[in-house]
Amino acid sequence: MNRSMLMLALLATLSLAACDRPTVVNVPATPAAVPGPAGPPGATGDPGSKGATGNTGNKGETGKSGEGATVIVMPPAPSAPPK
Repeated sequence: MNRSMLMLALLATLSLAACDRPTVVNVPATPAAVPGPAGPPGATGDPGSKGATGNTGNKGETGKSGEGATVIVMPPAPSAPPK
């Protein structure tokens, strides 16, 4: 019985020693420099030159005038939920 107690104590010591992990120390990052106040605005630049106008395309024909009838398009009824 004395040997079994000794073996149990040795096993407990080894199992507890195996769980011992070194402490990890996280080194904080270097803080970023805080910018100072904004300086005065600079001088206004020269105005840009006028760009070229693009192609406007051909003018289409005028369509037919309507007859005054109102058409109402109804959306389809919702389908029944799947069972």
